[in-house]
Amino acid sequence: MKYDQLNPDSLALRPAKTVMRLARMGSFHQSRLSFMRVLLRRLKAENWRFERRAFEIGAQGVGHAVYTMHGPARSYSLVAFAHDLPPEQRSDRVIATAWDTTFTLFDGLPTAADIERLSRNVPLQEAGRVTASELTVSRANRSVRLFGQVVDCLSRGEQPDAADVDAVGYLMRTTAVYGSGKLGAADRESIAGRPEFAAPFQAEMLTVFLIRGFVLDLVEHLAALRGGARAVALDPALRRRFGIGNSTGLGMAPFLLNHPILLNNWIEARETALARVRALPAISPGEAKAFRIMLRRGRRNVDEWHSEHPLQCHKIAELTADLDRLEAHLETGALEAPLPWDALYRWSETALSLEGQELLVALMMEPYDALVDDLPARMSADEGEGFRIDGGMTVARLREILEDTYAWALKINWSSPGSQARVWYVSAEKLEPRLGDRHLEPVSAYEQPLAPGRDAALLFDALKEASAETRVADFLLRHPEHRHILRRVQIAARYPYAEIRDNTVGADVLPIDLLRAKLSFFGACHFDPRSDRWVRINMFRNAPFPHELAGMDFAGWTYPALPEVTP
Repeated sequence: MKYDQLNPDSLALRPAKTVMRLARMGSFHQSRLSFMRVLLRRLKAENWRFERRAFEIGAQGVGHAVYTMHGPARSYSLVAFAHDLPPEQRSDRVIATAWDTTFTLFDGLPTAADIERLSRNVPLQEAGRVTASELTVSRANRSVRLFGQVVDCLSRGEQPDAADVDAVGYLMRTTAVYGSGKLGAADRESIAGRPEFAAPFQAEMLTVFLIRGFVLDLVEHLAALRGGARAVALDPALRRRFGIGNSTGLGMAPFLLNHPILLNNWIEARETALARVRALPAISPGEAKAFRIMLRRGRRNVDEWHSEHPLQCHKIAELTADLDRLEAHLETGALEAPLPWDALYRWSETALSLEGQELLVALMMEPYDALVDDLPARMSADEGEGFRIDGGMTVARLREILEDTYAWALKINWSSPGSQARVWYVSAEKLEPRLGDRHLEPVSAYEQPLAPGRDAALLFDALKEASAETRVADFLLRHPEHRHILRRVQIAARYPYAEIRDNTVGADVLPIDLLRAKLSFFGACHFDPRSDRWVRINMFRNAPFPHELAGMDFAGWTYPALPEVTP
């Protein structure tokens, strides 16, 4: 059934007060809308062609390579530099100055002069400069546990142990993937009009996708140099079990707060997809079969999800129990009921944990490419649309918005020490965002404006002095300190999912909820928190490689394939 056959009146989205809570956002899973999957669908549908234009890596693992994807109108080239990095210099911190590998995504086909220029800048990262011909800049370090082990096994003619591969899941992890003008690279607005970059973060996802291919080629190359005729390549099925790792900390957390319109568009697309599926009056046998297969693959994915963090271990255990309940519920004929998807989701609201509910949301989208796959084109945003303040708005209208959108914040006792226990600031030493303790550390003077709930409450209190007919412009002349939050309130009035409905500076705030929400939209899986402030993830695990795109059926590749249903 196509979207235009649905009853538009039935497409009610979940309210923001339900969706935009940190506990729920911290339970989001990758889906058809995730940016990695959006990228690969386009590359396959448009028959993009892969070419390895250069691979000049010596026995010490030093040199460069060029990996190119040729599209209908343009080509993009990953220029990779491999380095001989002493172990004591290996660090994932932003302040690191050397890495095992460094990369840039070049707009087109680089010449020898381009590669020479890039070789003098890209390995330096922040200490170097690139140009508008470069779309991203990135770096990655080897997995100390697995990289050398895999090279050694292959060089002896043996495959690495599958359990060791699954325990780590990657041979390198990126420590940064920069775009949007970073270090002189092209601004986002200069490429936003290209169809292949219409969805968010597509240049960055293409960069990581090509990095993964380079890393696996590099391992096999080093093994061949060491082992000669004895060496073997990785078994293709085992090869696809490797993704690209990433350790993400607090640096990513403020992003969602600083990009409210973009956040709204991401969430609104997801909620629209869910609403479209829930509005279907019936499920065809083929759709039911596809859902059951993806549910089994999702179960296997959960079985392979390991973490040492108590919070995540508890969530995985809950999710496993949720899947048991879901499978048992399906056996009662749930998929044959009237409005079956709507009934199934409503059942989940009381039967499953938040983790289980949100995995079900993602799985329900899987059989419905025609209902879902047009939505990523809506997920980008021009944040400049929200910059202009409507000075003609009355104080009465502003109060109405605050009482509606920020009702949760107005109920908080902001004079309580616990309500403002945390402070977001940027460390001068580490050059990274930090979350300090307001009452134990002298950091309040450096606070970033990342407490919209508190600031909205302060604005509401200040409005008590103004008459209902007062214009916002006149109010701000007397109270310019409220300009930033007033702008945000007006944005939230137009974009319902722009604001997180939780206290981001409270004593119980978990920054990993922010991290996971964003990373789920990237398409990451197997979240492994190392504390409440940073998390390890895996990207493109189980995906085809660039040379496999044309001939491989990879729908839902994020979930591991089931041998009995693999073509």
